[in-house]
Amino acid sequence: MQKTIFALLVFLSISFFGYGQKLIINELDCDTPGIDDKEFVELKSEVPNFPLDGYVVVFFNGSTNGGNLSYLALDLDGYETDVNGLLLIGSNTVIPFPQYMIPVNVIQNGADAVAIYRNDASAFPLGTLAYVDSTLQDVLIYGTSDPEPTATVDIFKAFKSDIKIVNEGGGNNTNSIGRNNDGTYTAGTPTPRKLNDGTGIVLNGLLTTFNQVKYTEGQSITMTFTAEQIVASDLIIEYTLTNGTFTTNDIDGPATVTIPAGKNTVSVNFSIIDDNNDEGDEEMFIKIAKLPALYLVVNNNIIVRIEDNDYKVADFGTPLNPTRGKVKNAKPEGYYNSIDGQSGESLRKALQDIIANPAIVRAQTYNDVIDMLKEADQNPENSNQVWLVYSEAPRSKFDFQITSDNFNTWNREHTWPRSRGGFDNRIGDDAFDGKNIFWETNADSTRHANSDVHALRAEDSQENSSRGNQFYGEYNGPVGNMGSFKGDVARGIFYLDVRYNGLEVVNGFPASEVGKFGDLATLLEWHRNDPPDDFEMNRNNVVYTWQYNRNPFIDMPDLVEYFWGDKVNEVWRNPTSTQQPLTSSYSIYPNPSSKRIFINGIEANTDIELYNSIGLLVQKINTDANAFLDVHTKGIYCLTLKSNGTTVTKKVIVE
Repeated sequence: MQKTIFALLVFLSISFFGYGQKLIINELDCDTPGIDDKEFVELKSEVPNFPLDGYVVVFFNGSTNGGNLSYLALDLDGYETDVNGLLLIGSNTVIPFPQYMIPVNVIQNGADAVAIYRNDASAFPLGTLAYVDSTLQDVLIYGTSDPEPTATVDIFKAFKSDIKIVNEGGGNNTNSIGRNNDGTYTAGTPTPRKLNDGTGIVLNGLLTTFNQVKYTEGQSITMTFTAEQIVASDLIIEYTLTNGTFTTNDIDGPATVTIPAGKNTVSVNFSIIDDNNDEGDEEMFIKIAKLPALYLVVNNNIIVRIEDNDYKVADFGTPLNPTRGKVKNAKPEGYYNSIDGQSGESLRKALQDIIANPAIVRAQTYNDVIDMLKEADQNPENSNQVWLVYSEAPRSKFDFQITSDNFNTWNREHTWPRSRGGFDNRIGDDAFDGKNIFWETNADSTRHANSDVHALRAEDSQENSSRGNQFYGEYNGPVGNMGSFKGDVARGIFYLDVRYNGLEVVNGFPASEVGKFGDLATLLEWHRNDPPDDFEMNRNNVVYTWQYNRNPFIDMPDLVEYFWGDKVNEVWRNPTSTQQPLTSSYSIYPNPSSKRIFINGIEANTDIELYNSIGLLVQKINTDANAFLDVHTKGIYCLTLKSNGTTVTKKVIVE
């Protein structure tokens, strides 16, 4: 038996390819019946057990609308091919088990392309144009009875002059595209994790599963090992669980387990130690040691989230449950003195001289923004999470998007889209060099708006993509949002207008004028209906510790009216320490509303009265806490709030 295996390995090592490549695309199933849950791609190496560090698999959209741009990049670091030289990539519904797991139904049908490069997934952010260079190892252009994608073929002709599309079959077909020994491809019966010519060694795959997706300190973990076939003799499985700051001090459990002869599964239990230290969320890394010949670890290098239960809770609320007056404004004494008594262009210039002062203000790198957002957008209810601006929900700081896979991750959202501002990454932006290393900046340094956190927010990666470069008013947030972000992003946009020369907020939606952003009327409405809260003030304080400037429209929200609102060209007077602009006392949203109107910021006994368009009182309540009104008739209303001798009146619309 050993001689047979040795002879086969020798054969595999010398006869796989005719092109001299180390790694090729061996088989692809891009379309399966039903919900496409059995899709896979299989790679083959020239030699068995080939380490795949430094390789990446990239999928390109070859449709007319797709423009040959990447939509998925899979980093192969830490993986290796099996004794047959194969690596199977697919979801956990593919049989037999893939070694590299991906979500269900992420491989597009076609006409598309899949390629292997000697590179890293970070080199292929979402939307990277397909190309040919010395790092390209192999490419397959495929389709499901689609016309030949001429543009895709033209790109990859530089790699192989006779390249053309390979057809898997019509929609919902049962075929895969398999590579023949002569380098051609044939559509036929899928053979995942098997050599296409029927040769090779049949391996017994070992799958690792867990009883939960993630765990909290103090919980127990059940890890189960399942072999595809009954084991003939005891199979001893050795593994490690540590990863970075997650050490043997964080877990209590055995380091080996045995599947007894005649069985195919075994479970083992661990306890996550609750150490009462706030270390932040961590990730446990499960790595199985090499198994005996004829066994295959199909999903090694598994990462399991361990959430720290010792997180800190702030004394102020999230944007969905805002508080006001709890976070002190940390602006330096006299910070805004120079704008007092100014108006019009003099007011603008005086304010810009403060927030763009080249002798004081600092610009950080685009990668530093990640650390800045982890601090500035920290969830008040859990210090190990960030608050997602449009999604209005928390997410672990650990889940920052680092590959093209944007599922359940967060990234940096430019409230003023980069394409509409004319700013982008610059040399040095990939550095994480902290607060004390920075660029000098000024009002003309528009490129620094790319990393100005007063107008950057943490957001769900997919929702960020959905927003794209739409103006506000075109984009109003995801379906069902409560509008808690609207005033925040409006004030970020207003800040950029004053901070940088060449940026201007305008009415409407300026089609392609770089530097202009809309819609002004929408942003004014959002600012007025969603005044600053403690979350935003804390954010302003945090950003100041990095950039040495503040967003004045958070510190003094009435200032917006003197630039774009109903007090343009009037003389501005700085509020005294005893003044509190009425507009920042309450938050009334959404406005317009479909039915329910929320009133937040109530901290004392308040009469709330709602009048219709002809002045008739239609609702009245008295409360000392946040409240809401349900209005069942469409129209324009006047909402009046009376408390401690002051009155605030707002126009509200029910659609």
